[in-house]
Amino acid sequence: MRPALRKPSFWFATALLWLVSDVSASAQPQQLDTLKDVFAKLHSCWRPPPGSNASPLDITVVVSFNREGAILGQPRITYETAGAGDNDRIAYRIAVMETLQRCTPLPFTEGLGGAIAGRPLAVTFRARKRPPKPEEKRAWLIQKIL
Repeated sequence: MRPALRKPSFWFATALLWLVSDVSASAQPQQLDTLKDVFAKLHSCWRPPPGSNASPLDITVVVSFNREGAILGQPRITYETAGAGDNDRIAYRIAVMETLQRCTPLPFTEGLGGAIAGRPLAVTFRARKRPPKPEEKRAWLIQKIL
């Protein structure tokens, strides 16, 4: 009867170790190994200004990173949608800089860090207008007067 008691405690200990190892693995940031991963990570940090504060526009920033994923030098804004107002441009520039501060340093793998170090990347952030909601056809609601 003694081995029967050990068996459930063994499974409980195994499950506990599995949960602890899973939590510690997810606590470490996922290492970025490709340029696609870098762009996806930067876009996941992107928070455009609210629509009430600025009109939607596209903005491109050129930025370089060192081997450890920190920003190297000064990021430069190279493109903004034509016809945007000064207040909109400032709001989007601030949003881009906040995005870079939120995301960096990026967790590069050793190989990507060596390949990307010092090379400029052009990252475009887009904020598109939502299409207008179509007006509902309410033909079935019109009352007929006889």
